[in-house]
Amino acid sequence: MNRFSLSLSAVIARVTGSALGPYQSAVVRIGFSLTWLLFLLREFPHRAELYGPDGPWSWELARRLIDDNGAFTALMWSDGRGWFETVYALSVLSSLLLLLGWRTRAMSVLFMVGVLSLQNRSVFVGDGGDNVLHLMSMYLVFLRCGRVWSLDARRERRAAGARARGERVTDRVGPALWSVSGVVLVAATAGGRLDGDWTVPVILWTVWGALGVRWAVGRLATSAEPRVLLDVITDVLHNGALLVIMAEACLIYATAGWYKIQGSRWQDGTAAYYPLHLDYFSPWPVLGDLLSSSGTMVMLVTYGTVVVQVAFPFTLFNRRVKNVLLVAMITEHTAIAVLLGLPFFSLAMIAADAVFLPTSFLRRLGGWAARVWEALLPRRRAAVPGQRGAHESEEAEPSRVGFSA
Repeated sequence: MNRFSLSLSAVIARVTGSALGPYQSAVVRIGFSLTWLLFLLREFPHRAELYGPDGPWSWELARRLIDDNGAFTALMWSDGRGWFETVYALSVLSSLLLLLGWRTRAMSVLFMVGVLSLQNRSVFVGDGGDNVLHLMSMYLVFLRCGRVWSLDARRERRAAGARARGERVTDRVGPALWSVSGVVLVAATAGGRLDGDWTVPVILWTVWGALGVRWAVGRLATSAEPRVLLDVITDVLHNGALLVIMAEACLIYATAGWYKIQGSRWQDGTAAYYPLHLDYFSPWPVLGDLLSSSGTMVMLVTYGTVVVQVAFPFTLFNRRVKNVLLVAMITEHTAIAVLLGLPFFSLAMIAADAVFLPTSFLRRLGGWAARVWEALLPRRRAAVPGQRGAHESEEAEPSRVGFSA
């Protein structure tokens, strides 16, 4: 019983004392923001047909559906072309800034608003990856995903160096963003724009209020206890969101695998043949014909897909087997992107898979990327004596900036 109590205490201390998986969180942030950004840029010439006033799913039809299901979308606030262009541009901008890790907490909220606004405006646009992105955009709001590989982390290191030299560090951008977002929230709430399902309005108001409290505590608190309490709450929310993302990925693969088992084409080993011969999913017909020309190859791909998807959730406690299946799934999604012409679906799934990547591999990857960057731009090395990059530190230091990570 004493051993159990000690183990439980260690687990509680671990969960409440730090934000776990800083590198995995950063990869998830980068992966999903990059996926959405590339999609928006690719569809930029067709944006009005997909989500705007020129689409077959008109604003009035969307209004009737939204009134029925209560889904959130800022595009229903006005049917004007200017408002649509503004929302689309803000979606592109927030995706880019979240990718770079600039004010990650605020940008994750704007990223969520952009994803939900466009996807809920035209619910028939998507290839399956949109469902994953839809859910992950909400989970990202609770992650401390800017602690490494971000502009926030670099700004925090510089601020820490300035404080060590006795300099005063003042953040003006964060309070300005908080004030502007507060005005927008008050106006939207007073105008009835946030009526409907309560989930998104509660998230928006909670995050806005929490950022304000954190800034006030950082400025006014005379002791460390309030800041420690806020850090514990933030870490618990982060760790909970990270666990939900892992569970979501496992659920996706488990349900996909078990549904495949029930299909006759998957049982006889021929299911992988048919998608390769659909004109809509054949950007490279020669590659599809080459792969499907071997019955043995088709059978191996079919059965291998089912085995990997069904087995993956059960291998999480065996690191070596998990890593092997993780490579197999990433390879599978890469093949789907090329052979079936579904790059954004594959990118979204790879971004979800990245939460299971080993920390040692991610740190080596970050170190390699940093060396390449420094080789290309040698003058970009920090001039502050003793300053180390995130890839050089033994353990990622949690950012305590109120309006960022």
